[in-house]
Amino acid sequence: MKKIIFSLVVLVFAVITVQAQSVTETPKTKVIPAKKWFEAINLRGYMQVRYNKLLETNSDLGCEQCDRSWGGNNSFFVRRGRLVFSGNVHDRVYIYIQPDFASSASTTSNNFLQIRDAYVDVSLDAKKEFRFRVGQSKVPYGFENMQSSQNRLTLDRNDALNSAVANERDLGVMFYWAPKEKRELFSNLIRDGLKGSGDYGVVGLGIYNGQTANRAEANNNQHIVGRVSYPFEFKNGQVFEAGIQGYTGKYVVQSISTAKSVIVKPNGEYLDQRAAASVVLYPKPFGFQAEYNIGTGPEYNPATNTIEQKKLYGGYMQAFYNIKMDEQVMLPFVKYQMYRGGKKHELDARSYSVNDLEIGVEWQPFKNFELVADYTISSRRYEDAVKPINAQKGNLLRLQLQINF
Repeated sequence: MKKIIFSLVVLVFAVITVQAQSVTETPKTKVIPAKKWFEAINLRGYMQVRYNKLLETNSDLGCEQCDRSWGGNNSFFVRRGRLVFSGNVHDRVYIYIQPDFASSASTTSNNFLQIRDAYVDVSLDAKKEFRFRVGQSKVPYGFENMQSSQNRLTLDRNDALNSAVANERDLGVMFYWAPKEKRELFSNLIRDGLKGSGDYGVVGLGIYNGQTANRAEANNNQHIVGRVSYPFEFKNGQVFEAGIQGYTGKYVVQSISTAKSVIVKPNGEYLDQRAAASVVLYPKPFGFQAEYNIGTGPEYNPATNTIEQKKLYGGYMQAFYNIKMDEQVMLPFVKYQMYRGGKKHELDARSYSVNDLEIGVEWQPFKNFELVADYTISSRRYEDAVKPINAQKGNLLRLQLQINF
């Protein structure tokens, strides 16, 4: 019996010793292989399909810069079909590439592949508060210009500020600075569906070609742009953002009615200069947005058949409301815009006089699906050498289906 008891004691002691050794033994560190750069790339995108013919009263009313499917015999139209490849290939190097599969090459060609964005962000510090952006990207001029079409309420950007930079983009080098907490706020405004513009810094400075995206530079005079926009976050959670911006350079008018012998300046070069102010109250739940700009640029004069250096001005006001119903969101809105001036990118730097009122609503039954109904009451005079007398008025109901993925 003593031998049995002794054997059991020895066995228990041995088990306890082994367990104690397993507890005190230092676990081996598991080596996790570093990610390859291509494993850090994210993919997302969205698609917009439009129909603009409902309740249309004037098929001659159009808007070349904002939506080529206005008027005429147009019907269903893929306005945008975009994929975004982005990610940090290094702690301080971020890439962003966005092709568009629904760009318009001309009035007769609706869809072809075109690069919208292709840039690299290089951060100068660990917090990424100071960074340079190199490549083709948005020119920091105007809140609504910075705002992605994926987030914007109205179907198109306003004529007044968007006429400054067609497609909002150009090739160049931009510098952005914002404190870490403000960068996080810019990101949260997008994440929470509050129609933010994205992170373009509190301060933005840049130099760019000036002929706009996907167009060759036409002179050796680059544009210079500057923007300051500061978001104020109050204790009740409301966010108000105010900004000022401006740019200067010389633009070469390239689209000219040669058959009509339009008179232009030597080399087609004109002073292109603007300044603008922006205010935004984010919808918590009421929202308000307004911008106004003044400047000078090329504009066609039908009385003399000449593209002249002329003053321009205009802006918009928009009020909207954020209604949340369980998982669904509805955002009714009303927007008024006006513009007097030329559009340098269009034929003969068309002369414009715009007065538009839009009333609509965006419905989001779930995050990946949006439907917008936008009733537009428009009065537009847009004249060039081909149509020196061209004033159009009309109303139409515009529908847009957007899929986010």
